[in-house]
Amino acid sequence: MDTKVSGYVPGMYAKKRPGLNMMVDQCIREWEEKKAAEKRKKAAEAPPVLNNCIAFSRKIGVGALEIADLLAGKIDFKVVDREIMEHIAQSRELHDKTVDYFDERYPGHVNEFASLMFGEKSFTMGDYLRNLANAVVKIAETGPTIFVGRAAHLILPRDKVLAVRFISSDQHRIKRVADIMDISEGAAGKELEKQDKLQREFFRKSFHKKDASPYEFDLVINRDYFPESEWAAEMVEKAYRLKFG
Repeated sequence: MDTKVSGYVPGMYAKKRPGLNMMVDQCIREWEEKKAAEKRKKAAEAPPVLNNCIAFSRKIGVGALEIADLLAGKIDFKVVDREIMEHIAQSRELHDKTVDYFDERYPGHVNEFASLMFGEKSFTMGDYLRNLANAVVKIAETGPTIFVGRAAHLILPRDKVLAVRFISSDQHRIKRVADIMDISEGAAGKELEKQDKLQREFFRKSFHKKDASPYEFDLVINRDYFPESEWAAEMVEKAYRLKFG
């Protein structure tokens, strides 16, 4: 079977997936439907309920989105990837929606929420991080979700998320990306260097971290030793059921 994919971007699974606008629209519809239901039930005074979720953190090129799609089919979760969260965090219209929602649900508690997320290392959230946090929390309230990327495991309460880190050797990632993009391994290595640098910059600016520490996660899976995506999905499913029942 031909696995070459034209226009593939590292960090985005090569499988054909619903368009970005369609997926964002779905998230917005779910938010608005939940908000309308809450008003009908006069649930505004009740504590907000976050669903148990799964958050994938990964080195770019290890195949985390493929695993997320397989897992979602097993446990009937929706998948929200880096692209969707970036779009929400950077869109002015969606920014207004998420900020309004956040302020309604957590009136006057933005700083307390930042402290809850980051503990002793809490700091004033910039617009981007606040938008991102708003979106992640809001999506988690609408239903069980698999988040891929953008450090969702650092945003959601630790007792409400199964945090999974996927890693592999550079050689494994380079071979995989070179095959998917149909380019030389040298070119794939340069592309991954660029993506790794962007990822490190994101952690530095947003969370004052150099990288994701293994101590932040419930489970770390090395794709060098578990190359089959189905195996990885089964391990995460088992871990989720053990943690949350």
